[in-house]
Amino acid sequence: MDVYNKLREMIITGVLPVGAPLTEPALARQFRVSRTPIREALRRLQQDGLIERGSRRMQVRGLSAEETLEIYDVRIMLETLAARAAAERRTEWDLMKLEQVHASMIAAIPDDPYRLVRYNRTFHETVWAMSHNGTLVDLLSRLHAHLIRYRETTLTYRDRWGHVLEEHRNLVEAIRVGDRATAGQIAEQHMVAARHVRMQMYAVSGAAH
Repeated sequence: MDVYNKLREMIITGVLPVGAPLTEPALARQFRVSRTPIREALRRLQQDGLIERGSRRMQVRGLSAEETLEIYDVRIMLETLAARAAAERRTEWDLMKLEQVHASMIAAIPDDPYRLVRYNRTFHETVWAMSHNGTLVDLLSRLHAHLIRYRETTLTYRDRWGHVLEEHRNLVEAIRVGDRATAGQIAEQHMVAARHVRMQMYAVSGAAH
């Protein structure tokens, strides 16, 4: 069993919420493995910034508003690079997959925020893959792992979902025709808008989730 990936997925999807305790004995019993792979998985998750050492144990780490802004700032730059590379390097097979993902998003009934998050995640991961740049994909995956843990998604904030579909449609078209500059600009504006919505949500709640 790949304990690291299993724990990482549980953190990202909220199965293990912020502050959840992570002790070697309990996790070893849960996964029916020795404490060695648990210890290694916790070490890697700490390096990823997903967990931290509390007063007496490891626990799932949260994010402050300032840290969230920092992540968005870096992700905006990387998403722009990925979109430009996708427009330049995409194959016909890449385009077919991206168009299928976007079609699924359009057909989705926006009544389940978790479903919307999955569709949106798949769309972005598809664009990243189209860049054919493994390092870029790895960096974006790590950043996205932090932001996706919010229980309240930006996708259901007011009329954000409709704007997301339109922005994605424009991005698909720019990538399809190989317009590198426009694809990058759309991706940048898309993530800037997402950051703005997240900050509005912070302002309303008065605290990080």
